[in-house]
Amino acid sequence: MKALTFHGKRDVRVDEVPDPKIEEPTDAIVRITSTAICGSDLHLYEVLGMFIEEGDVLGHEPMGIVEEVGPEVTHIKAGDRVVIPFNISCGHCWMCDQGLFAQCETTQVREEEKGAALFGYTKLYGEVPGGQAEYLRVPQAHFGPIKVPENGSPDERYLFLSDVLPTAWQAVEYAAIPEGGSVAVFGLGPIGQMAARIALYKGAERVFGIDRVPERLAMAERHGVETINFEQHDDVSAVLRERTEGRGPDSVIEAVGMEAHGAPGGKIAQAMAGLLPDEVAAKLIEKAGTDRMVALLAAIDSVRRGGTLSISGVYGGMVDPMPMFQLFDKGVQVRMGQAHVRKWTDEILPLLEGDGDPLGVDDLTTHQMPLAEAPGAYEMFQKKEDGAIKVVLKP
Repeated sequence: MKALTFHGKRDVRVDEVPDPKIEEPTDAIVRITSTAICGSDLHLYEVLGMFIEEGDVLGHEPMGIVEEVGPEVTHIKAGDRVVIPFNISCGHCWMCDQGLFAQCETTQVREEEKGAALFGYTKLYGEVPGGQAEYLRVPQAHFGPIKVPENGSPDERYLFLSDVLPTAWQAVEYAAIPEGGSVAVFGLGPIGQMAARIALYKGAERVFGIDRVPERLAMAERHGVETINFEQHDDVSAVLRERTEGRGPDSVIEAVGMEAHGAPGGKIAQAMAGLLPDEVAAKLIEKAGTDRMVALLAAIDSVRRGGTLSISGVYGGMVDPMPMFQLFDKGVQVRMGQAHVRKWTDEILPLLEGDGDPLGVDDLTTHQMPLAEAPGAYEMFQKKEDGAIKVVLKP
């Protein structure tokens, strides 16, 4: 089959790789019909290459048609249309019983001291072949795959159940926005876009979106978000306080992570890591402060006293400087972590099945491209060219 594979920094290629096969009784084989590029994939493309082997298959936002299931998989069958969550969880261990599916004890990558295995995402998370491919072996398929209707709707109506929608939903839940309250969303990529819309859907009175890319700002404005272009203001936190009676928003969602624009120190550290041998670079990324923290620091500064900070952006460094005194003095509550996808999907799916589109998912995909064009799609997305916000590949 054809699959997108990693060959080095900014070097991904569509190669011929062996077709996946059933290996465990809880496996399924899915023929991929759509698979999206995630902002986290760009971390592999640009920063985290030392944690991935040449030839590894990328991608963790797939959906498709079930081809075959193992004998212990009973809730789906060949011919079913399914979405595959990005984290691989068993559904019955202690962590899964608590709804902490991203910490599944059955698939935890203990040798790396990490949580549940993920599709297409480095040795740190199990090195499981990903979904930017024609076919995908799905472990723990007795629980993970989400069956969606064969109702003629395009894949893009359901595809984002794999990651974007549950990640954004959890970000809003963790933000604890009070009824009729306000929230600022830093970063208007796919997660930030959907978090802003979900916040409005769930009753936030004012939602502010902060970014610098005109197309992202325009998309958010179409959905009732009050936008702020941070390149036009010296102090975004001051602007937010001006618009919230001097206090700052009740909640802040940080949806940027380690790739924040405008932090030269982090950029230099990441560039240095890229010049080192993989083993040395891996230690630097894991143990040193190599993240660009401008968005996180602005989020902490912006949230009102006694407010809540929800972090969905991905960070890698262990000793990045955190303004602990400011967090403590302001009494800020902080929640973060990988999305527990299956915890939220039963709540989200009914919002996608009707004729309406209350979350605006039909206005997220900006590009549909064949899998063969994936290398160019990565470059376009990484450079934020051609208004690329969400790119969907069609194997």
